[in-house]
Formats: sequence, C-alpha cells, structure tokens
Amino acid sequence: MIELSGIRKLYRMGDQEVRALDGVDLFIGRNEYMALIGPSGSGKSTLMNLLGCLDTPTEGHYLLNGRDTATLDDNALAQVRNREIGFVFQSFHLLPRMTVLDNVAQPLVYRGLPRAERKRLAIESLQRVGLGNRLDHLPNQLSGGQRQRVAVARALVGRPSLLLADEPTGNLDSRTSAEIMALFDELHAQGQTVVVVTHEPDIAAHCHRTVRVNDGKIVEDRINPSRTNAPQAEAH
Repeated sequence: MIELSGIRKLYRMGDQEVRALDGVDLFIGRNEYMALIGPSGSGKSTLMNLLGCLDTPTEGHYLLNGRDTATLDDNALAQVRNREIGFVFQSFHLLPRMTVLDNVAQPLVYRGLPRAERKRLAIESLQRVGLGNRLDHLPNQLSGGQRQRVAVARALVGRPSLLLADEPTGNLDSRTSAEIMALFDELHAQGQTVVVVTHEPDIAAHCHRTVRVNDGKIVEDRINPSRTNAPQAEAH
C-alpha cells in the first residue's frame, strides 16, 4: 500500500544543510500494524509528515496506493489527506464549541456530502469506538480517553486507507493509554492499516512491526516476537 524509495529530506539552516532523512526505503502492506520509533531529532517526525502528505521529499518517491505523491499539487495532496489518511494527534485537536457528533462529521464537510449522510457516517464511526451514547456532548464534558476516542472516530469517518497516530497516548495516564491501544488493536483486527508514531516501548509493543529511525535512516525493521501469531499483512 505504501512504498518509499530513496527518500531524502534536506533543510537549510543558515549556511548548513541538515539531512532530516537520508535515503529511506520503506514498504508498508495493507492491514499492517506498525510502530515508528526513534529519539528526538532522529527524523521520525519528518518521516511521519511525509507519510501523512503534510510534507514532500527533497528526493525520492512516495507511492500511496500506487500514486506518486511527488506529482501532486497542493490541492491534490489535500484531497489525499482528506480521503486516504486519518490523523490522530496527541492533543486531540477537537473543536471545543462543537458537539462530539459535529467534530467527527467535520472532515466530511470538505467532501461536500449532504448533512444527513455526514451524520449517519459520524454516528457509525462513534459507535465503532464505543461512544454512540455521547453524540451531543461537548469535548470538555468528556474524559481524556473519551476525547481521544472521538479523535479516532473523526480519523476513521472517511474510511481512510491509513490511520496515522502521532504519540496518541502522550497526554493520557497508563490505564487510559492501554484502553486506547486496545482500540487500535481492535481496529487493526478489523482490517485497518495503522501506523503509530511513539517513543514509548510499551506502546510500540502493541504493534506487530517496529521500525526504528536514527540520524535520518532506518536502523531497525523487525517483527515483534510477542505478535508473531497475529494475522499477516497483505502484500503491498
């Protein structure tokens, strides 16, 4: 589903050239459950931004479902983000004056769907994460774990190919973190491709595959032994 080949990302800082990514090759099959890990400054965040089509490489090719993202203009990339990628962030990014239902339906506004269809899909997505009884609540009426579930429902409402979660448990206590990761486990079991960006080994341990980045390169790509009996991803 995802193929990165020869990816380099260069930045200029004064008269210095910084290689945030330096020759990355990466394949992610459909229905994989992968952790992307690495210390601060490793290139992990840059790689996440490229996977999410929030940035473009200086060199190399990123194919998402067969489309070379380097050939797409800003409007086409925005469509890819809206239709192909669901984002879950550490800070939830919910709109405080909108209900849970309207927060989840918001990405569908940009697709031009009728309100009734947006509502139907948003309710389905909230039921999928166990919040079908919280439709009219505001974000400040929910716990941290519930708000992150709303964020997951919003990410899933457009039925994306890829669910990209950036430090999704960073603002949660250990018990709630375990609940959110159990939700990702369940979504993967239902067929969703999930990439979790994290610096926490216990979070990465939920995933079936761990890719470690350091100094702009992939330095480790392994299957987690505790997950060897998990369903295998389809070939990309």
